[in-house]
Amino acid sequence: CRSALELVPFGIKPLLRRAAAYEALERYALAYVDYKTALQVDCSVQAAHDGVNRMTKALLEKDGVNWRQKLPPIPTVPVSAQTRWSVPSPGAPGANTPPATAPQGKPDQTAAGMERARTLKEEGNELVKKGNHKRAVEKYTESLKLNQECATYTNRALCYLTLKQYKEAAQDCTEALKLDPKNVKALYRRAQAFKELKDYKSSIADIKSLLKTEPKNTAALRLLQELNRA
Repeated sequence: CRSALELVPFGIKPLLRRAAAYEALERYALAYVDYKTALQVDCSVQAAHDGVNRMTKALLEKDGVNWRQKLPPIPTVPVSAQTRWSVPSPGAPGANTPPATAPQGKPDQTAAGMERARTLKEEGNELVKKGNHKRAVEKYTESLKLNQECATYTNRALCYLTLKQYKEAAQDCTEALKLDPKNVKALYRRAQAFKELKDYKSSIADIKSLLKTEPKNTAALRLLQELNRA
């Protein structure tokens, strides 16, 4: 896979296969980086979303809440690679046809707009690390105006939970789940929001959906116990 990526940088298949190899070797940080890089190339790849969710859980269990600080740097995929790999749909002729999975009705779907959206999201992530959740919400909101990405919605939902804006948190998770119906973070954070809103039935439903994907998710199991006592 490394040789393939030297020949064709940011190829989706070698990135995913190398990530799977790293995962099998329990080198979770390297697998996470490859899965995240694949999502930069094409954010609609479900295997990459699933891989990121698995690696996040594994790294959280291995390194604790500060696991992100131990990650190797995630490369920034150039716009040319995003265009080359994400535009043609499999087996379809013509590289100028928008992908079927591309979000519709966005204010700015240009390469520059997508790059700006990513920058804003990263600025929001840095603000979260500093505990400035209110300012982070503003950055994520600006990013979402340019590109409606699942991770940006779940990140903003986390901020809303911290700020005790539970209705907004639930709504963001709902939007994230429209993009990725099995997203673990979205299901867990919406369950948290519903719990605070005293909507225990909906909260339990989300946790049970999450546990179908990750039956041993300790945080989800703990929350389910709390909900059953509520």
